[in-house]
Amino acid sequence: MLKILPIALILIMVLHIIKPLGWPGMKKRGDFWKIAAGAMLAMFLVVVIGHAG
Repeated sequence: MLKILPIALILIMVLHIIKPLGWPGMKKRGDFWKIAAGAMLAMFLVVVIGHAG
């Protein structure tokens, strides 16, 4: 599962560059970086929560 997630995120980013997905806040091709930023934030939260408990 951990190896599939980065591949899926990269695939979504490539698809968004080819044809914008139209999700809220992601209407332009240049917004593909928001997917990566969201993924990094999610990983940070998992690490923080994992080490806190």
